[in-house]
Amino acid sequence: MTNTNSNLTRRHFLKTSLAIAGAAALPQSFAGVQGTPTASSAKFIRYNVMSEGGQRALASYAKGIKAMLNLPPEHPQNWFRNAFIHFMDCPHGNWWFYVWHRGYLGYFEQTIRKLSGDNTFAMPYWDWTSLPQIPDSMFIGSLNPMGADFEPYTRNLAVFTAFIKPALTKYWNNLSTAQRGQLNKRGYTDLDLLWNDVTGYSPSLEHGIADNMAFAITCAARYLTRDNPKLDAKTSYNVSPEMVHAGLQPKFFYHDDIKQSFTSSKTDSHNSPPTKTTNFSVLEGFPHNKVHNFIGGVGPVDPGPYGNMTNNLSPVDPIFFLHHSNMDRLWDIWTRKQKHFNLPYLPPLGKELDDLSNEPFLFYVTANGEQVGNNSLAGEYLSTGRFDYTYDSGFGEDIMKGPIAEPTAKQAMPLVNGSVEGNSALLAIPSAAIKNHLAATGGVSLLMAEVTLPWPSATSNTREFDVIVGAPSEVTQVDADSPYYAGTIAFFGKMAHMKDMSPNATFSFPLPKSAKAFHLLGDAENTPVNIRVVPTQGGKSTPTVKGVSVRASD
Repeated sequence: MTNTNSNLTRRHFLKTSLAIAGAAALPQSFAGVQGTPTASSAKFIRYNVMSEGGQRALASYAKGIKAMLNLPPEHPQNWFRNAFIHFMDCPHGNWWFYVWHRGYLGYFEQTIRKLSGDNTFAMPYWDWTSLPQIPDSMFIGSLNPMGADFEPYTRNLAVFTAFIKPALTKYWNNLSTAQRGQLNKRGYTDLDLLWNDVTGYSPSLEHGIADNMAFAITCAARYLTRDNPKLDAKTSYNVSPEMVHAGLQPKFFYHDDIKQSFTSSKTDSHNSPPTKTTNFSVLEGFPHNKVHNFIGGVGPVDPGPYGNMTNNLSPVDPIFFLHHSNMDRLWDIWTRKQKHFNLPYLPPLGKELDDLSNEPFLFYVTANGEQVGNNSLAGEYLSTGRFDYTYDSGFGEDIMKGPIAEPTAKQAMPLVNGSVEGNSALLAIPSAAIKNHLAATGGVSLLMAEVTLPWPSATSNTREFDVIVGAPSEVTQVDADSPYYAGTIAFFGKMAHMKDMSPNATFSFPLPKSAKAFHLLGDAENTPVNIRVVPTQGGKSTPTVKGVSVRASD
């Protein structure tokens, strides 16, 4: 157990280091608590999975997974126990999303390095923008959650329960007071409540909810197969260059205006539900969520149960770590972009930076199989230097060039709020702003929209909604190649929420660069534009939109 003095020493170190960071962040050259390694100085390189280095890393990854699967369930590095770290502690929809997953991935990477015997191992990334399909190697051996290596543990729920729950019970009974306090914030006041989210059981309804079941049977652990590895057209749109560029455009690590924020909502802790509307930043709300959902089968296998990737036991699927390596890579690109243009890449010095940095992450497990204890604070993971790695070049590096990161004054326009009725909103957007948006090149999206709608209910079986811009009233469903399609809003994770959670969520995204979407554009000062939100799968109930707005990116 960590003593109080060492806790204070750790906090003092982080506070002092991050104070230097925050002071320099306006703008700054701070390189993080441990320093951000350059490509030439980093000890480890995370390669594109399709590269020669990435394929070598996959071989070691497969070896490490097999070793983790073979560990007893009482061992904290057992494969499924590792997934429960995410299940019990992962933040989504708040500004700790990136930094928590960096720590989780970093310790996991060290574990694979040790158990595989490859002391050069670094987690490869899956650049889904350049390759919108699961790499073929991920369907082989222990890289495939539907394979023989997983079947002894996940062939059905009874087998999985008998294998993992006794060990999980022992672990639960030995949690620290601080860990229990964090779990209480998530609504997990006892193990039975947590286990209900494994099985999908709803105590209030007194029956199971298929799409809330985090456990996935072996034969249905992943929707995509070796014969059908491709992301569908709408998921591909959500990971497209235009969407990723839009996600890299924000000038602030956090901003109350989600269109200007790289991260999602600010909350009291990484375990606390937002007391206001959950604001999803572009990269979390669109590429991240949609990739999780589609690999798990949202849409094709509605209403569930889904594969691993759709709920919070998603790390059971080995593709999870390649997906999040790519998300971390995009954060690294955004950070380097901010430095390149002399812009802040952390919150301002003072309370805001302290609040972010001093958040305890208590559930990680080190490469030696030890709990991190109370020493682990978010500020430790704000830099890639903590795990001494860098990335090889992948999509997004072009954000350093040209106008993507340097919008001009002519783009400025006031916030335009829509008049909402049902599932649609009518907005009067300045015609000049639309013309600039349509004419913009180099991946720049000058018009950013945000849509607020209710979280789907636990029994709605609807997690995804298409955004339709400027379509005639008779157009109620669109394909991804439609000129009116603006992306798919995807809710990730269980749909039964914490009791104090805000009922609404806001998603930010770029408007399409399609003249047909703005077909009423003319010489008038403003152009009427209709934005509608419809269930991706036709025939389901339409949402009641709570708000729609558009602003020029800045």
